[in-house]
Amino acid sequence: MLEKVDLSAMAVFFSYMDVTDSSFVVAVFFIAFNPLFWNLVARWEHRTRSLTRIFHSPYTACYFLGAIILLLNFLRTHCFAEAMKSQPKLEALDSLPGYYSGAGLMAIGIIFVVSSFLALGFVGTFLGDYFGILMEAKVTCFPFSVLDNPMYWGSTTIYLGWSIMHASPAGIILTAITALCYTIAMLYEGPFTEEIYHQKATKSK
Repeated sequence: MLEKVDLSAMAVFFSYMDVTDSSFVVAVFFIAFNPLFWNLVARWEHRTRSLTRIFHSPYTACYFLGAIILLLNFLRTHCFAEAMKSQPKLEALDSLPGYYSGAGLMAIGIIFVVSSFLALGFVGTFLGDYFGILMEAKVTCFPFSVLDNPMYWGSTTIYLGWSIMHASPAGIILTAITALCYTIAMLYEGPFTEEIYHQKATKSK
């Protein structure tokens, strides 16, 4: 009986979205493409130092990649918004409690993203260690003291809150896809970054 109710609720939820809509498909593309792009480029740079040679400075090269990542993220956010606009709202969420709950989640996400950026700086945020710009010690202050990868989870929380504010089932599904893509990215980034610092520690001995 419970399974039937759950399936029925899911069927109603998915009836409010069209996954074949072009705006939705483009949003999914950029959600998946962005972390893939910056991981591939950063690893390529770490292996070849090509960007550093082009710009004659690891810092300038890192700023260049960071600017591209920011532009891609703005584009992803625009596509996310267009996908929500093109899909119907869910009446159960289209209320003041839903709106303020979403706003609260967005505020939490913004706190995590901004505090992460302030703790890491531009270079630390945008993969500076792949350019050979290594931090002296691991960052342990807030928000890293309460959450691993707070930039990723903060960004995901912003999207979730935004989706709930707009009572958008499509937005909630896109947020789930964002969380999945970030989780996959973290599985690759974490061990690779640890290996970079392990190599640094080995050389300094």
